[in-house]
Amino acid sequence: MDRLPPLRLLTIFDAVHRLGSMQLAAAELNVTRPAVSQAIRALEDHVGAQLVDRSVKPAVATEAGERLARSTRSGLAQISDAIEEIRFAAGLAERQVTVCCTLGMATQWLMPRIAGFYSEHPGIMVNVQAPPSDLPHFAVGVDIALRYTAKPSEDGVTELLFPERVCPVGSPKVMAALMDDPANLRDATLIHVRVPQSYGWPGWSEYLASKALPRPKGPKQVYDNYIQAVQAALDGRGVMLGWRSITSALVMEGRLVPLPGGGHDFGTSYWATCAPDSHHKPAARIFMEWVSKAAQPMREEAA
Repeated sequence: MDRLPPLRLLTIFDAVHRLGSMQLAAAELNVTRPAVSQAIRALEDHVGAQLVDRSVKPAVATEAGERLARSTRSGLAQISDAIEEIRFAAGLAERQVTVCCTLGMATQWLMPRIAGFYSEHPGIMVNVQAPPSDLPHFAVGVDIALRYTAKPSEDGVTELLFPERVCPVGSPKVMAALMDDPANLRDATLIHVRVPQSYGWPGWSEYLASKALPRPKGPKQVYDNYIQAVQAALDGRGVMLGWRSITSALVMEGRLVPLPGGGHDFGTSYWATCAPDSHHKPAARIFMEWVSKAAQPMREEAA
């Protein structure tokens, strides 16, 4: 890098070559003409070759000067572009927020409401991540995590979104046969989701035990995530455990029907946690306020 001349000299040389005049270059750069001339001579001393032919009026670039001018123009343009990209990225970082949540929460609860956020805050972009493990955590770049837990997390600023609650749901046709007696679940096709116990989501075994209902004898269908399970329930392939965060909108639309008296509270809730490093970001604070407001009807319903 010691072989490179000072950037100031290259900038002055570029202006002289581009404008074809030391006087015009001096005016553009807001310096005196002698200062421009001295800069050109200093650059020539640095490269060890004459860059400007002063024997003609106006002075013109030598062959060496033309070569350096082409490289200087290209290099300065790349530097300028890089600076603009950095400025844009820095500004964009302040106008975006990255949210991490489960796939079911993202698909069924958050994304249907996100249009409301954009209508209120069109200048902020929301990036939604759903980790393959379905365990939202603060990876690099994540500002806010929406989590299903029994108690608030302590790794950031946490606010309650809504108490979670589960109830068996199915298509109207499937649920018609279960309306008279919840014990009919014993013979129904139950839709299961593969969720490791450590994730904290109770399954059919826990639900039936909590309601003192008999163990199921009917067939079962097993899916890898709640998105697949919801689609199976909508298609009339069985009964699934419907969490409010996943099936509440479909129940309101009448596309899924809850089991009367089948609701159960396992003492869990959904929480929004803002990472400590992101709490100062205006976009993150705005999203925290908005998501709490969006969840307010569900909080009031549970009260």
